[in-house]
Amino acid sequence: MSSTPDPAASRFPTIRQIQASAVLGWVQAGWHDYRQSGFASLFYGVCFAFGGWLLQVVFSHAIALLAGLTTGFLLLGPFLTFGLYDLSRRIEAGKPPQLAPTLLAWRSNLANIGLFAALLAVILLIWARASIIIFALFFAGGLPSFADVVRTVLTFEQLDFAFAYFAVGGFCACFVFAMSVIALPMMLDRKTDAITAALASLFACARNPGPMLLWAACIAILAAIGFATLFLGLVVTMPLVGHASWHVYRAVVADEEQAEPR
Repeated sequence: MSSTPDPAASRFPTIRQIQASAVLGWVQAGWHDYRQSGFASLFYGVCFAFGGWLLQVVFSHAIALLAGLTTGFLLLGPFLTFGLYDLSRRIEAGKPPQLAPTLLAWRSNLANIGLFAALLAVILLIWARASIIIFALFFAGGLPSFADVVRTVLTFEQLDFAFAYFAVGGFCACFVFAMSVIALPMMLDRKTDAITAALASLFACARNPGPMLLWAACIAILAAIGFATLFLGLVVTMPLVGHASWHVYRAVVADEEQAEPR
């Protein structure tokens, strides 16, 4: 089914300059939305936790791949939390935060969201392969358990392994974060094309490096809490990140009617 393209969908948005103190407000707003949406947010959180447990069961014999796919949550996070953006948008608009409509929210801009999701999936596969190579080259002491990997990374027990893992993983995570921090909420809200949304996200990070670095650190800490609790904490932390990310987008990108005058 074809439709006439909307020129406004590819118009480059006006990016605001914000203060680092805004990060706390995003987290508070995200927590408010989590409480307001109740079961709907909890559903997404349980899906994250279940996904982590499922990965651990299926790939328990391949720890290197499991570690790569588990940390890949951070790379696919912007897409996996898409329904949470829609929940926050509905709350902001005064609509009931129902779960069912959010499950298909991506259909409103299917081609561009699908393209972006495919790109994230490719980056995840590259990182998963790189994780296996890093384990083969740097991890000493035989086949580790998942707990051994977590302990080694967090305590820097094997410095060369920890450095290589953080360097490669950090590069992938930073690239995905910069490209997607506001891209998917924008594609949901304004039906923006994937390229415009990604460029706007990169520009937002370039214009607000301090606040965006602080927000990235918050995401990493919340994800680490989820991993450290054997994925149980993801029931709360990932919906919180998803809801707060909507408020990051709303704070950084000026409303369209505000962007018109020059």
